[in-house]
Amino acid sequence: MLFECVLATFAFALCTSARAVPNPVEVFKRAHTAGTVINKCSKPGVLALAYDDGPYQYTSSLVDTLDAAGVKGTFFLTGTLYGCIYNQQAAVKKAFDSGHQIASHTWTHPHMGSMSAAQIQSEMEKVEQAFVNIIGKKPQYMRPPYLETGGQFLSVMKTMNYTVITDDVDAGDWNNQTPQQSEQKFQQAGAAGNGHIPLMHETYQGTVTTLTQWLISWAKTNNLQIVTVGTYSPGSSRMSLND
Repeated sequence: MLFECVLATFAFALCTSARAVPNPVEVFKRAHTAGTVINKCSKPGVLALAYDDGPYQYTSSLVDTLDAAGVKGTFFLTGTLYGCIYNQQAAVKKAFDSGHQIASHTWTHPHMGSMSAAQIQSEMEKVEQAFVNIIGKKPQYMRPPYLETGGQFLSVMKTMNYTVITDDVDAGDWNNQTPQQSEQKFQQAGAAGNGHIPLMHETYQGTVTTLTQWLISWAKTNNLQIVTVGTYSPGSSRMSLND
């Protein structure tokens, strides 16, 4: 019991101070193109399910939905947007252990385009350390909040060896679009051409339940393989499910 209290106190301190500390933990193998912006997969016949802004109350059920369908998704996670990531570490570890791709969405979800290089690096290092503490590894992919890539952002991402992911289909869930309206956007984009990387958020129940189930069916109908962002992104030589 005392040990658990110590761990809880330590986790709370990490969320409040969020100091990145050096560590020898293995980093995800980074066979990818650092500092570049990718908005689509590098080949046709695939669909990359990607979710922003977690971990959240729906993370675990989203993992269950994807696992039940036999597909893998990418989770762009923050440190403090909807509470401290350490309070949802079981869900984060569940997603990782199930073979889903864990990626960065920064520590506090700030406007990175207007930040200094030191501030940008600090944002990334804080959430990196959380990933190290929870799953023992750091990610190689990230999606910037608000999809902002201006200022010093890209040069810092190149230095830190991150590939930057944006999107080519915006589900619009953040803008009060219903799952049915989001479905229309995918139908309009079509299944041809290089695979879509959508902008979706796991913080909306309609996205987690209705839209995700529809996308799984839509992919099957159109003979699309559902993949993680890291599986077929330009410059990546890896095909593993957990880049």
